[in-house]
Amino acid sequence: MTFETLPYWLVNVPKASRPSQCPDFLVNANVKDRRILSTPDEQYHRQTWPEVQHIIKTNRIDLFQRVPSDLRRYLGYNAKLKKEYGSVMNFVVKKRLRWTDLTPKSPIPFSEPDDIKILYNDWPYGIDAKIVHLVVWTKFDLEDDPATDDLTPKARRDIDDFVDRTFCSKLPSENVIWFKNWRSLKSIHAVEHFHVMLYDPDMAFVKEITHGDVPMSEKVQ
Repeated sequence: MTFETLPYWLVNVPKASRPSQCPDFLVNANVKDRRILSTPDEQYHRQTWPEVQHIIKTNRIDLFQRVPSDLRRYLGYNAKLKKEYGSVMNFVVKKRLRWTDLTPKSPIPFSEPDDIKILYNDWPYGIDAKIVHLVVWTKFDLEDDPATDDLTPKARRDIDDFVDRTFCSKLPSENVIWFKNWRSLKSIHAVEHFHVMLYDPDMAFVKEITHGDVPMSEKVQ
């Protein structure tokens, strides 16, 4: 069969490794994921830095997607985590953040270093390889406006200030951008976080700011 006739759950799978039926973790894949999974990796277009900037500035973060084979690995790994830890959130808190207490030390956002942790995005989007995708995890809430499903102006200012002093002091501001998933798009609930993307940063700085973190996508085969 050519890739045009292969079901979505067999595309990008070496012929010798193809399962005889759809894996459980792909049975209920949504329409968007099925479309991505049906695309051969070699036909996938990695989003450029200008495209990434446009997506974020126009608040169309639903347009981000993963390389098809990476999406398959991501969905399979998340299914494994849910079986082992009960939820992806439990895994993140216990194994990635290693936080035993989610109570913030300070009521003032970004004022207490222990209330913040910067890590790699474990399963980054299919973007230019020069773009480093980080996640800033916080023990404090970043207030959403229920009417818009978006951040309040104050929360946005707080994040802007943090990003400016943390990242823009090391990179040109045009090489730094951040976004926070709409509540409806979050893959991990209950632990507050937002995303920061850096274009072509000094990797020594990235190693320093993440304390030598390595994304799970590079650890899991």
